[in-house]
Amino acid sequence: MGELGWGILGTGNIARTFARDLQAADLRVVAVGSRSAEGARAFGDELAVPNRHASYEGLCADPAVDVVYVATPNPAHYANAILALRAGKHVLVEKPFTLNAAQARELVGEAKKRNRFLMEAMWTRFLPTMDALRDIIGSGKLGAVRAVIADHCQYLPMERSKRLHLPELGGGALLDLGVYPLSLAHMLLGVPSEIAATARLTHLGVDENLGMTLAWASGARASLYADMMGQGPNRAAVVGEKGWVELDRVWYCQTDFKTYSRDGKVTRQFGARVAGRGMQCEAQELERLVAEGRIESPLMSHAASVEVMEMIDAIKSKIGVRYPDE
Repeated sequence: MGELGWGILGTGNIARTFARDLQAADLRVVAVGSRSAEGARAFGDELAVPNRHASYEGLCADPAVDVVYVATPNPAHYANAILALRAGKHVLVEKPFTLNAAQARELVGEAKKRNRFLMEAMWTRFLPTMDALRDIIGSGKLGAVRAVIADHCQYLPMERSKRLHLPELGGGALLDLGVYPLSLAHMLLGVPSEIAATARLTHLGVDENLGMTLAWASGARASLYADMMGQGPNRAAVVGEKGWVELDRVWYCQTDFKTYSRDGKVTRQFGARVAGRGMQCEAQELERLVAEGRIESPLMSHAASVEVMEMIDAIKSKIGVRYPDE
């Protein structure tokens, strides 16, 4: 670990959190790119990043950079990731992967064409909690999964998070919050055969909240909810034939969980901690796989990212949301 030089494309809060987690794990953050010299300098000074670039092109041309982490607003993910791939860099791109499935397919095609690693930064999938959850499901101790129940609700009014309220910046609860429970359901059950969704739209045309119900041919169901104007419990549960798992809040971060037998007895308690927010876990996965000469991760494969974007496309169609850049 720590062999690759990381370049941070974007200087927002998520970029700062990611860079701190990498540095705490002794991974090498060597450069930052911003749309302005001032932004790059401020980020570099705060986090002791040596190379500061006043453009994304400059960052992607930096020979010290092996992998680019794309942390720009949602509509820019596709263009920024393409820029980095065409510059010969490996790419980790923040969720949502793109604005739609068509863009996702093009990104995957570009990565394969250039033999460069590409992964969606759905960091939750790489946390020890999810490793343990996948092991439990895979062991058969719960039996077949019958239901996934999860919410992601935060209070993010315009004055706190303007970006989430603007359609031109890919705003709304779906892309920033709903993508988490959707990705969880996909991780456990794959692509659903049916999707239903309803939402309340703001006067600007983005989804303020939404409820999603998914169904699979196996008979499994998922009940998912996201809200950007109401703080919620942010819990999740997985129901199996032989028992269930309850994940503590905040379930999409590194957290504890309990497994229960059918009669309600606790059969296991899981607790583990990672440094910081745990975003280094996805970066460590990337470094390991790049060292093996691979271009995708089995935990968040190219196909998985495309399939989640196809689910998001279907939901956008059902709730009447469309972004200007699509």
